[in-house]
Amino acid sequence: MKDQQVISAELENLGYTLVDIEREAGGLLRVTIENPDYERLISVLDCEKVSHQLSYTLPVENIPFERLEISSPGLDRPVKSAQDFERFAGMEVDLKLRVAVGSRKNFRGVLQGLLTGELDSPDAKFGLEFEGADGQPSQLEFSLAEVDKTRLVPVIDFKGRKS
Repeated sequence: MKDQQVISAELENLGYTLVDIEREAGGLLRVTIENPDYERLISVLDCEKVSHQLSYTLPVENIPFERLEISSPGLDRPVKSAQDFERFAGMEVDLKLRVAVGSRKNFRGVLQGLLTGELDSPDAKFGLEFEGADGQPSQLEFSLAEVDKTRLVPVIDFKGRKS
């Protein structure tokens, strides 16, 4: 938790937003960043700037790491916060639940955003429209606590053709 607070504060000071923090084998600390306006993509120079700053900040804050990697969220961006689930409403995602619903944990469908409750409350319910086993549209209602991980489904446009 301290890691996230320190890194998030440093990123805000530099003009970026924290998307994700991952720890991997060999002491790798991977920090995923994005621009607050979302339209401006992350460049190599942005990653270099953040890497330089965190290389000095993390040792001072006693946050251990052997290697530091800074990256953009990519086409299959993780969807983690309540704000993300609301922001990406209408987009196709791959969603994995912690516990199976109807003998199924993995779903691909269109996010419906906030269905009930307040956005930042633990009882907030979000929706996902997906194709059921019978081929008919179905609705999944879930809270953030029930979600293991969610990623956007990449949409790639090659000269006007979507794949």
